Amino acid sequence: MKKLIIFSFASLFLISACNPLDEDPKAFISSTNFYKTTEDADAAVIAIHNAINSSTHTLYNRLIQIATEMATDDYEAGPRARNAHVRALSNLTHDASNDRMIELWRQSYDGINRANVAIDNIAKNPNLNSQKDKDLINEAKFLRALLYFNLVRWFGDVPLVLHETTVLTSEAINVSNTPEADVYTQIENDLIDAEALPVVQANKGRVTAGAAKSILAKVYLTEKKWQKAAEKSKEIIDSKVYDLFENYADVFNVASKNGKEHIFSAQFKGLTNWNGNMLASTAAPTSVPGIAGDQADALHKEGGLFEAFAEDDKRKYITFAVEFVSPTDGKTYKVTPHFNKYYDPSTPASPGQSSKNTPIIRFAEVLLIYAEAVNEQNGGPTTEAYAAVDRVRTRAGIPLLATTSPGLSQDAFREAVFEERRKELVYEYQRWFDLARRGPDYFVAKLKAAGKTNAQPKHVHFPIPQRELDLNPNLKQVPAWR
Repeated sequence: MKKLIIFSFASLFLISACNPLDEDPKAFISSTNFYKTTEDADAAVIAIHNAINSSTHTLYNRLIQIATEMATDDYEAGPRARNAHVRALSNLTHDASNDRMIELWRQSYDGINRANVAIDNIAKNPNLNSQKDKDLINEAKFLRALLYFNLVRWFGDVPLVLHETTVLTSEAINVSNTPEADVYTQIENDLIDAEALPVVQANKGRVTAGAAKSILAKVYLTEKKWQKAAEKSKEIIDSKVYDLFENYADVFNVASKNGKEHIFSAQFKGLTNWNGNMLASTAAPTSVPGIAGDQADALHKEGGLFEAFAEDDKRKYITFAVEFVSPTDGKTYKVTPHFNKYYDPSTPASPGQSSKNTPIIRFAEVLLIYAEAVNEQNGGPTTEAYAAVDRVRTRAGIPLLATTSPGLSQDAFREAVFEERRKELVYEYQRWFDLARRGPDYFVAKLKAAGKTNAQPKHVHFPIPQRELDLNPNLKQVPAWR
């Protein structure tokens, strides 16, 4: 953040130094003279969206996938993953110098800064007071809340910055850690404001009331506010605005993107209009015969993720592929299981230009949030909790939990829901968060069972990047990483 601010002020100084001091720099646009129309405000909010998935390694274009899947029991770096920082994450030998930690922190605060600039400048302009302008403020608040929600789960006490930084005083740029509870309170407040957004947006990539309610339900779940999580997720279910696709594959198909199950997604070849989904470029072999593609490194060994799916689970061979048709000779080749959910056969020559979206929150997860929250609040599952899980299982074509496992204890039902989340939401940036929120003992046990013997209680958080600690004397490292 400091680097970005200094760059901005340095640029302003250079502009002034190269021109007479009394000249009005016609080409310079600052935040104070940009926000003139609703179109300007809209462009500023689009810029926040752009921050999370605008290029190859931005937050929702592979970067989070590395952070939230690599350091879990479902994925490990194979021999072709030569980057030392990626391998360290997989082996749980990463530390505060890891460049992925630096990028998670930097890009998250870049997006937050864009949101703060938009919120402050739209709000203070008396000419920007239409309903559309108010919606834009609330959309920016939703995106800020989403970014802080990720940060607080990764790093714990993080600096809470809610306004545009306009001066270079030590107090302004050396922001201290904010207690987790206060960060969560702000996240809740932003999402509650965002609930005032339209139920349906003309542009399908934009934030809706349903997106705000869904992420808020997930925040409550993470905070163990079980009743609020149950009530908010039930509100979404009862609204009838969303439903499951009949075919699991339609969740990821280009033709059905932004459909009835999608509540909020990272948009590719859509809202930001140019960038492709890079997960598609590593989702399948790009040359056959032979094995290629990073996703071959997933844990497919005995007891691993691929084997966890029942053979008749319809999600198994949508999530994974075991054979591919060669674009060269047209022959079908058997391969080791490869992640297939985002693979786009329509762009075989340039798979990184896929327009497949990546779900950030979808209706299936809301059903699972409701089931989990009701189980915790009630001290055990209810008929409604079973029914919510079984809507997901029905689509998967597997036996109903209410039929195969009636009368489960609270602990057993909790574990059943987590296993359902694992299979339903594979590589949708959920697994690490799910393991971490269950606490250090659960996290360590799951990773050690998968052969990751370096797992320690401290790994339920990532270390704050050393670079940030060096730049900001008021910033303190996560206690377990000191």
